[in-house]
Amino acid sequence: MQSLYGAIANYKLYYMENKKSKGLGDTIAKITKATGIKKVVKKVSEATGKDCGCDKRQDTLNRLFPYNN
Repeated sequence: MQSLYGAIANYKLYYMENKKSKGLGDTIAKITKATGIKKVVKKVSEATGKDCGCDKRQDTLNRLFPYNN
């Protein structure tokens, strides 16, 4: 039987492999989600009442550094 940690790791790997990145912003978003950084930033953002600007930053990085698929 697979451990919960192993199942979560497999899901994250599956998600990262099957969702194509449009650019650098998408890749960074995947890394921060997989490492748990995104969840921490969201909690801090909720606590302070300020938007972290993650979505805007992701879109900007995708436009500046697109992947030519």
